[in-house]
Amino acid sequence: MSMFCSKCKVLMYPEGDFFVCKKCGFKKKKSGSNIIVNKQEKREVTLIEDKNKTNVLPKTKIKCPKCDNNEAFWILRQMRGSDEPESRFYTCAKCGYKWRKD
Repeated sequence: MSMFCSKCKVLMYPEGDFFVCKKCGFKKKKSGSNIIVNKQEKREVTLIEDKNKTNVLPKTKIKCPKCDNNEAFWILRQMRGSDEPESRFYTCAKCGYKWRKD
């Protein structure tokens, strides 16, 4: 079974027991149970805005460029493609200054 509209040749989307073309409105009844629809899951993201709660992050010995303190919290984030290395973000444990190191 093709999931493309036979009239305008664009991808049709599932709605109930039908596939519906978003361009022209053509409907086609679903047949068979071999069709899997991937539904996106909602992800929960935790933001740490309170300076007193940053102590849950890992610490490392690194010199802060602002206050010369030798301890900072760090996190890793993938900023570019998966074939590129991740970036490490630091937050000074003393003054709260944030900086990035690729």
